[in-house]
Amino acid sequence: RLLLDGQPLAATVQRRSRTQQQAIQFIFQNPESSLNPHHTVEEVVGRPLKLYGNARGAELRRRVTELLEIVKLDGTYAKRYPREMSGGEKQRLCIARAFAANPSLVICDEPTSALDISVQAAILNELVELQQRFGTSYLFISHDLAVVQHVADSVAVMYSGHLLEQGTPEQVFSAPH
Repeated sequence: RLLLDGQPLAATVQRRSRTQQQAIQFIFQNPESSLNPHHTVEEVVGRPLKLYGNARGAELRRRVTELLEIVKLDGTYAKRYPREMSGGEKQRLCIARAFAANPSLVICDEPTSALDISVQAAILNELVELQQRFGTSYLFISHDLAVVQHVADSVAVMYSGHLLEQGTPEQVFSAPH
């Protein structure tokens, strides 16, 4: 059974309320496959703003630019297409799209595994900054223990679908069982 802010969360997205859908956003492992190549950056980031009624018209363009700048992309990226961007820039675009919905929870599914090591560090640091800035919680899924140790307040170790261990990073990493 899943709860979100103390309320039951339906197993399928279609059965969740609009508020619950807005509250939970995703950042996927491969930004390439999660972006529509026919949409501009403005359309990608603007979609959640329109969908959840957060902005229209000039306000939409202003918010898109603001979100791009928050993830360290210049506002001029708004007219680009994903194919005109590097892997790290695409992942930043996906982060901006997730935060456009003003989520309370972002599920990060291996968000740095497809990136080179220097870009990974920058993205992780930006995720930590965004979490502090917006008070957003992350459910961070990763096989990279160094990444988990860097971003996690609480760690749960799973194997074959079973929860084996949980605790603070210090508890789990100092004496793993």
